[in-house]
Amino acid sequence: MDFATCLYYLRIAESQKITIPVFSRLLREFGSAKALIKLPSSKLEKFGFDRGQIDLIQNIDSKEACERSTEVSLDWARKEGNHLVCFESHHYPGLLREIACAPPVLFVKGSLSALGERHFAIVGSRSASDYGRRNAYWMAKELSEAKLQICSGLALGIDSKAHEGALDGGAKTIAVMGTGIDRVYPSRNAKLADRIVESGALVSEFPIGTPPYPRNFPRRNRIISGLASGTLVVEANIKSGSLITSRMAMEQNRDVFAMPGSVASPESRGCHYLIKQGAKLVEGPTDILEELGVVEQSPRTTNANAYTRKRDVKNEGMSECPVLKAIDYQGCLFQAIIEQCELGIQELNARLIELEVAGLVRQQGGRYFRVA
Repeated sequence: MDFATCLYYLRIAESQKITIPVFSRLLREFGSAKALIKLPSSKLEKFGFDRGQIDLIQNIDSKEACERSTEVSLDWARKEGNHLVCFESHHYPGLLREIACAPPVLFVKGSLSALGERHFAIVGSRSASDYGRRNAYWMAKELSEAKLQICSGLALGIDSKAHEGALDGGAKTIAVMGTGIDRVYPSRNAKLADRIVESGALVSEFPIGTPPYPRNFPRRNRIISGLASGTLVVEANIKSGSLITSRMAMEQNRDVFAMPGSVASPESRGCHYLIKQGAKLVEGPTDILEELGVVEQSPRTTNANAYTRKRDVKNEGMSECPVLKAIDYQGCLFQAIIEQCELGIQELNARLIELEVAGLVRQQGGRYFRVA
């Protein structure tokens, strides 16, 4: 996108004279900066704009003042790997352009091509359980292998594991930020952000330097759901921001999925609420892939059997796995497995994920069960 068009978008977006929802509606109605500039004053007055707002829309403010107000953003965009993507750009994600309050301009760090993939959102609790984190990682890795690009919010817990699962599956992922693009929040995810940028992208609508104000994150959530053809909530309490994301996805006419958990866990109540409200219950990646038409629907046997059929070759020899031998058909607690196998927590988690993905083990209510 040319310098003059980017400058125009930044001037309006950062001026605060015209709200983002109003600017977004103008762009949906008229399509481009050029079309907005050509609107007659009389028409803009009928829309209720005052003289200062009309001058801004018609691009007749002092250029010197405009350049001063946007200099930081433009300097950032001149650096390698940094991009400004305006509403009318061919790089702007098509699904995101359809939502009611599409961000007029996106700050993108990383791969522009990542914006054009088919996205699927995975979100959930920051204070997720081991069960939730393992499922987020598993789902992201499997869905990525099926050519769905995972997007999430770079938060701790479910978001982080979703990004990690996609990356470990050799795929790109997109992290939508609730801060300026130059600020990674939380800071402990700085290394994860660096991994994401290597192949995927960090995305923000907020000006450079914007701190992590609490009000930013509900705004951020509409972009996560707006990018995606569907949203999966893995684990969330009843007041979680993930329920805001799912509500926005429903308003945007996108599919919403939820994974059930233990009835005793507060972090499962949000998912159970969504299922009661009509979200699609998910037991494994196939439930999502079939619903989205990525794979052909099959007769409803158990997910474990479906996954076992898909991975017959990979499963050869797994029956001798010490972790699998430690799990019986009546169920075992994580602590009992780790004591019997004498493995570290991280290594045991990795083995359990492999067995779940292979359809040889399932997790329910905090216990692991061997699948017949």
